[in-house]
Amino acid sequence: MTTYHGQSALELTETSQGSAQALAILKNRTFHDGVIALDVAGAPSKSAFEGARGFIGIAFHVSADASHYECIYIRPTNGRADDQLRRNHSTQYISAPDWPWDRLRKETPGVYESYADMVAGEWTHLRIVIHGTNAALYVGNAEQPCLLVHDLKLGDSQGAIALWIGPGTEGYFRNLSVEDQGRN
Repeated sequence: MTTYHGQSALELTETSQGSAQALAILKNRTFHDGVIALDVAGAPSKSAFEGARGFIGIAFHVSADASHYECIYIRPTNGRADDQLRRNHSTQYISAPDWPWDRLRKETPGVYESYADMVAGEWTHLRIVIHGTNAALYVGNAEQPCLLVHDLKLGDSQGAIALWIGPGTEGYFRNLSVEDQGRN
């Protein structure tokens, strides 16, 4: 726990430079359908590789051994990039381990990514609505989702929820709420 931009927050950082994504799993909590909402602030860490974007988000339907999960995250440095293609890669859906971002981008360009306005290192509100094999991401106070996924790769499943960061990221999380509408 720490204070970030004057707010109490949980800080999550990579364990070593260049390490892969990191998960902080909520214990004793199984999630199927419902709404996960929280505020995140992500930015490239001081030791990040060149081109790091500050990847930060939520993993859900996390398996008991954390080897499989769905994840929706943002790339805050892309939100206001001068390059339109980078802006189009501001939000992302992945499913570990079989459906990483690069495979999804190669096989289905533009389907699992979208644009949303955000600023690196500033608090961004995320709300993810999950029902069956569908997920919708709302950024900020948007009334409409900026990213729709109609084929969650793990199917109509359940599992744990985890805070998630990608490589080269310094991430902060606060105000997590979970509205569970599914089986437990």
